[in-house]
Amino acid sequence: MAGMSLSTGLISGMDTGTLITQLMQVEANPQTLLKQKLSAVQADAAGYRAMNTRFDALRSAAAALQTDAAWGATKVASSSTTVTVSAGSTAVAGSEVSFSVTQLAATHAVVSGATWASAGDPAASPQQAWPLTITRDGTTVGTVDVPAGATLTEAVAAINARSAELGVKASVIQVAQGDVRLQLTAATGGAAGVFDVIPPGGGTSAAFVLTQQGRNAELDLGGGLVASSATNTFTDLVPGVTLTVTKADPFTPVSVTVTDDPSAAAAKVQSLVDAANGLLESIASYTDPKSSTAILKGDSTLRGLTSQVLSTISAGIGGTSASSVGIQLTRDGTLTFDKAVFTTALADDPAKVRTFLTEKTIVSPGADGISGNADDVTTPVGLVAKLEALAKGASDTTTGSLTLLAKGSDTTARDLQDRIANWDIRLALRKQTLTRQFTAMETALGTLQNQSSWLASQIAGLPSWSTSAKS
Repeated sequence: MAGMSLSTGLISGMDTGTLITQLMQVEANPQTLLKQKLSAVQADAAGYRAMNTRFDALRSAAAALQTDAAWGATKVASSSTTVTVSAGSTAVAGSEVSFSVTQLAATHAVVSGATWASAGDPAASPQQAWPLTITRDGTTVGTVDVPAGATLTEAVAAINARSAELGVKASVIQVAQGDVRLQLTAATGGAAGVFDVIPPGGGTSAAFVLTQQGRNAELDLGGGLVASSATNTFTDLVPGVTLTVTKADPFTPVSVTVTDDPSAAAAKVQSLVDAANGLLESIASYTDPKSSTAILKGDSTLRGLTSQVLSTISAGIGGTSASSVGIQLTRDGTLTFDKAVFTTALADDPAKVRTFLTEKTIVSPGADGISGNADDVTTPVGLVAKLEALAKGASDTTTGSLTLLAKGSDTTARDLQDRIANWDIRLALRKQTLTRQFTAMETALGTLQNQSSWLASQIAGLPSWSTSAKS
């Protein structure tokens, strides 16, 4: 029957809507299984990528230990609290310099002898004649004038608009109530910023008072040698070292020394150990066969990689244990790092420690044919070099084993999504078929019911004699 609702069969009395839903649930079982498999495959891909990130962290930590900067780090010390120092990458251990600070740098500044009651007073007051001429070393740099009626504030703005040209900056200062003055300060610190201000005609009514003489900071190195800086900071007085002086004291000698900094290499080894432990912990969590939430439960690839990491550490290099440089494998399968052991070993023989950790053997020169360059084909020999190769083999963006597993899961997921989409079409057609069948059934039942009613009415309408005849 057209337009009939199938929530309940009006003729049959069956709940056909519920019946169709239940039948469709059975029909959809294969798709439900595919969806469950899709979720598992997508979880696998996410798990492999999480592990990939851990391996890449190990690779990065290992690579950081194989640079010259990791082993050539230095630290610098000053004998005075009034001289602060820092070492750059080019600082050389063993460098030293002694000096005394004879004077600090200062920026040249003058203040007008003329005064104003406020910054809003006319700049061209009887006390102040314009234009002003700025000179440096007897040479005119420029002249500043102000429009008639301009205030002192506007005069300051006019000067500052030409600060780059004039080499001075202007400001208003209030010395006392009703005593406002014009201050000019060199735009450049040190002796190079010294300037003079000359009023029109060289008159004295607008004379400027020197408040600070511009000068360079100076260090007496002895023997008549003087180091000079326009600021209180000296760069590369010792190669790669920056020092800043904060107090002049010509009678107290200061020493600045550069030494090796083993703590820099130790920090990188600690980072490597932390990355390895983070990796091992994550693998154990993701593959734990006893855990109901382990995404990659029992995964053989990851467990194999765990074994490789642990065996690399336990085997040592050339019969020498990793513990000789402070790296120890514990009973629970984690690593510890003893900084004191490492630092002692590094102090005793830095080349040996570096070789133990980072050595690589050149298999063949690179494209340039010259051994010792970055494109050489090498084989890892040192402990860290082996860990880097292992981690790269797992996490390489193109050929890494975990990368390939993640990509394989992605491919499987796409195939499952296509199959699930096909099932959507199939199930929609099946539901249409069931709906038509039940509709047809109801229609047929309705027809039979109508025919039965008609027949009953016909029988009931027969004449009474017909009934008597029968009896």
